[in-house]
Amino acid sequence: MKMKSLAIALLTALPLAAHAQTSVQIYGIADASIGIEDTDAPGEDSRTVISSGTQATSRIGFRGTEDLGNGLKALFNIEAGYAIDTGAQDAAGLFQRRAVVGLQGSFGTVTIGREYSPVAAVAQSADPLGHAYYGSALTGFGAGRLTRRLSNSVNYRSNDLSGFAVLAAYSAGERQTNDPSGSLVGVAAEYKNGPLYLGAGYQQTERLATGDDKEYTIGAGYNFGAVDLRAVYMEADPTGGNNDFKYLSVGGSYTAGPNKFHLTGHQQRLENGARGNGISLAYSYALSKRTSVYTSYAHLRNNGSATFGLVSPGGSVVPPTTALGADPSVFNLGVRHSF
Repeated sequence: MKMKSLAIALLTALPLAAHAQTSVQIYGIADASIGIEDTDAPGEDSRTVISSGTQATSRIGFRGTEDLGNGLKALFNIEAGYAIDTGAQDAAGLFQRRAVVGLQGSFGTVTIGREYSPVAAVAQSADPLGHAYYGSALTGFGAGRLTRRLSNSVNYRSNDLSGFAVLAAYSAGERQTNDPSGSLVGVAAEYKNGPLYLGAGYQQTERLATGDDKEYTIGAGYNFGAVDLRAVYMEADPTGGNNDFKYLSVGGSYTAGPNKFHLTGHQQRLENGARGNGISLAYSYALSKRTSVYTSYAHLRNNGSATFGLVSPGGSVVPPTTALGADPSVFNLGVRHSF
């Protein structure tokens, strides 16, 4: 009887022992705004919308680590986006934002799954808007532009060495033909030393047999305390002629207590001569460490060959392809809560 009681006690304690070695966190963001969008296209009026993710994509995620001993850790992170205005799941898939498992140690961090690309890491750190609001560096990602997330990928990030870190990634195209493979290879280097940030990244994709798609990102930033200045340049050069895309953003933010102001100028260009020059203004007020209210305004002026649009974490305002020279704009008031 005593042996049976001891066995039951040991079995009951096993999950507790395992739990003590594993840390799992549930986290997320709920971001909603009311806005007025205007594509400036002939025959189209402005519209009032309720949007999700104007300052940051609404999301829910699960992440955790397990201490394996001798400085080695196992880690995982799965993260899903959702639309708080409708409750719908992100159209790209359930855990399309990030879905990785990996190991971390003295060698750095290795992850396998769906991960952010090396050029995306540089763009995130150097974006004057911090990937928030309309007109941010998120504009540089998408079809015919740069690649932000990598499915079927193996990724590496070194530990910091005197401020330097190296990132590398391989995304398998998983095609059954030898050429082109559809695979992507990317590298980036970052330097962070106090208020200074410098970064550069390169990616190459074997999309077509006639040549490889190439992507470049260069970024820099300096924090003066209350004032933070950032600049990022992004370029996508897909295989073929007259389709090279360039994006440049320069700006900064000013913080005074719970108040934060953003001012950014940005430009989009295509090799065929299309060009759009834009400006983004934003203000946020922190009600607490987790909750803030914000307002933003963005305007883009296209030349007669362009129909570029304004992109935010959760949406976009883009003129129809037939409305050459249309100048889109958007104004928002919103609230964000993180948990």
